[in-house]
Amino acid sequence: MSNKHNAREAILDTASRLFFTQGYHATGLNQIIKDSDSPKGSLYYYFPHGKEELVLTCINRTSEMVSQNLRHYVEGEDSPAQAVQNFILSMAREAEESSFEGLVPFSFWVAVETSCVSNELRTACQCVFKDWQDVIAQRLMKDGMQEEAAVGKATVVVSLFEGALLLALTCRNVQPLVAAAESIPAILA
Repeated sequence: MSNKHNAREAILDTASRLFFTQGYHATGLNQIIKDSDSPKGSLYYYFPHGKEELVLTCINRTSEMVSQNLRHYVEGEDSPAQAVQNFILSMAREAEESSFEGLVPFSFWVAVETSCVSNELRTACQCVFKDWQDVIAQRLMKDGMQEEAAVGKATVVVSLFEGALLLALTCRNVQPLVAAAESIPAILA
């Protein structure tokens, strides 16, 4: 990996962590530069349009990571309900193993806070939720569910997951995620 790639990745890793833990407005470019140990010129070289371009890249990157993880479960399990349950339970394990550090529901800081910054960021956030819902809906339709029902149920599942993650992090307890996982078979029936 080249130094240029390392600098860009360090900036993205640091910015993602700060945006997700402090929020968009509380995170400054100088803090990202300092915490990533990157020269100031690097940030502007990779993200010439500044903070909004950087957060957009972080949003898209996070969305793709979560989508890939969700796809892994959806494609690897016999039933959509089992796939979603295992996905949620994996988040519960990750939360416990990390002592609830670094896990933030996408909706909590990013979607709520950045959607009012610009139409481009709001659209990106809408796409994140739609991508996650599509992964679930496609599997439900593959298993014979009608499209309208599949899309509706996928929306409920993503809402449930995000809400359960918010409660789990607030309470520092995985019980809301476990309860969400247990309710999936009834929702997807």
